[in-house]
Amino acid sequence: MLAAPVVALGPTFLDPEWLITTFGLIGILAIVFAESGLLIGFFLPGDSLLFTAGLLIADGTYLKVPLWLMCLLVSISAVAGDQFGYVFGRRFGPALFRRPDSRLFKQENLTRAQGFFDKYGARSILLARFVPIVRTFTPIVAGASHMHYRTFLTYNVVGGTLWGCGVTILGYFLGQVAFVRSNIELILLGIVVLSVVPIGVELLRKRRRDRSRS
Repeated sequence: MLAAPVVALGPTFLDPEWLITTFGLIGILAIVFAESGLLIGFFLPGDSLLFTAGLLIADGTYLKVPLWLMCLLVSISAVAGDQFGYVFGRRFGPALFRRPDSRLFKQENLTRAQGFFDKYGARSILLARFVPIVRTFTPIVAGASHMHYRTFLTYNVVGGTLWGCGVTILGYFLGQVAFVRSNIELILLGIVVLSVVPIGVELLRKRRRDRSRS
């Protein structure tokens, strides 16, 4: 058994342990797919969800799925999500950049992904996997920019596999360390903080650039 319950990271419906214990494997795969390429998936807890899945597989209480199978299925879902985002962006990309803000859509998220894509080029498909929010919108921007499909697919498969397997395996092995099992709340909060650090750094850089131009 886990030594302590996982703390709710925000609203209950975004708590990784609640999501996993409520929806199981299908829920994990659906969330990974949505966060990888659906416009409405940007707020979902991808990193902490996969890390918690690894923890729970190691614990053997809620998830009785072999680690290798979880990694395979998560990687497929991640790649499929980016694929959907690419196709969606290629079809509707230009219209998205003219779409007004709404409750679930902010132009700033699309603009941030565009800046990330412009800065890193094809590598952004891989690198964005490890940056929340940006990973949701980057494949859409790639599609809208008509990025060469074979190039996109290559980076998509590599990035989806590294992220899906890497974070899950990290949770699995750390979940067997006594200290981690006794401090799960702090570990998950640390993952959340590390996930948003790149966004915070980019916002600070943008603010400095804006000040220098004014």
